Amino acid sequence: MDVARIALQVLLVISSLFLVLLILMHKGKGGGLSDMFGGGASSSLGSSSMAERNLNRFTIGISLMWGATILGLGLLDRFVA
Repeated sequence: MDVARIALQVLLVISSLFLVLLILMHKGKGGGLSDMFGGGASSSLGSSSMAERNLNRFTIGISLMWGATILGLGLLDRFVA
């Protein structure tokens, strides 16, 4: 089971880095730290383009994969000691 654990750990690292990158690519909606750096002034009242919707879908998909990887590593540690 060492191969499965190593594969899940590698997948976790890759998905974690990719998830951080995807989250940083999102446009600020205002009211948070994005206002401090001037990102809130150009927000477009809730309308999102196709690229933003695809970015949201991709971020959700990667986060689900990240969560499944965490769950898989937890199950391996719990039941396959």
